Amino acid sequence: MTLEIKTASELIDPELEARWATRRSARETEVLQGVLRAFVDHPVPIVVEEIVKAFPDRAPDGIREALARLDEEDLIQIREGRVDMAYPFSALPTPFIVRLPDGQERYACCAIDALGVAPMLGQRVDIRSRCHHCGEPLELSAGPAGAEQEADGVMVWVGKQGGGERRISTSL
Repeated sequence: MTLEIKTASELIDPELEARWATRRSARETEVLQGVLRAFVDHPVPIVVEEIVKAFPDRAPDGIREALARLDEEDLIQIREGRVDMAYPFSALPTPFIVRLPDGQERYACCAIDALGVAPMLGQRVDIRSRCHHCGEPLELSAGPAGAEQEADGVMVWVGKQGGGERRISTSL
């Protein structure tokens, strides 16, 4: 048996890297930042027209177009005139619950998103979920620098997007 060893640069998919670069730059837009702030403030789906009103100095059609682009780029999900997901947050129940510093709870799209809330907010959060293998409850804290001590021994599994799936969130 021959074991082929590759470097990280040999494993990188240029098309995927380009897509992620686009996603990273899209996260920095004023509109997406506004959507994320709304998810921190409210645990429910955000009505698109409420987001539009949050930008009184901008053309409403321009905000709607920006939201449609973010939806197309799989950074948010708009259904029935509401944003019900904006990575890392989901307004719909998921197995990943994040308790914010003020005690309010939000759902995260996946385990990695739950771990990313603390660095995004720059504050410590508590995370609850269950082991996908045995169902045991999992509770840990994460700070801006990453998971804290009680996370020792906890592993995050990363899967591959399902064939034919347009959205990452529908592949989890």
